[in-house]
Amino acid sequence: MTNQTRKEVDPKLLEILVCPLTKGPLSYDRNRQELVSEKARLAYPIQDGIPIMLVDAARRLDE
Repeated sequence: MTNQTRKEVDPKLLEILVCPLTKGPLSYDRNRQELVSEKARLAYPIQDGIPIMLVDAARRLDE
């Protein structure tokens, strides 16, 4: 995905989102377009600027 087609996530949304599994904080990985939960070891994808906050859609960090 190029920078031109990549949509930014609203910073206010990032402040209130938590991991659906652990209810812990998330960090934003702008390059990979993911929200990362270190505690759950999961990365939730962001598609067209919309975080997909489903455990089944998340990438495991140990992969």
